[in-house]
Amino acid sequence: MPELSRHTFSKSERLCGKKDIDRLLKKGRYWRVSDSFRICFLRRELSEPREDNETSRIMVSVPKKLFKRAVKRNRIKRLVRESYRLNKGLLSDGLYDIQFIYTSAELPPYEKVSSDVTKALSFISGLS
Repeated sequence: MPELSRHTFSKSERLCGKKDIDRLLKKGRYWRVSDSFRICFLRRELSEPREDNETSRIMVSVPKKLFKRAVKRNRIKRLVRESYRLNKGLLSDGLYDIQFIYTSAELPPYEKVSSDVTKALSFISGLS
């Protein structure tokens, strides 16, 4: 029976830790995917000594300068994480560290966030 992809978002899929984030920001490549998103991504090698090395990891950033209220910033982060959770199968060709940076000043509907995240993941997987 074929293995079904699991639509989960575990702690090992979150990019955290100062060293990992610094490495992403120094060596990563930045791209503007749409009017409302920029991404920074870095392909990870399997030889890196990590316990959770088998999954791609993401980080979501929403500037306080654009949204003063934490409720709105957190809503956008939840929408991005949910979109990634449902579409992470597009990154089946490698392991990546990805930062999603929200750049628009308006609160987006879920459909727009989902299409932008899908476009970003397709773009990343198409480069390798």
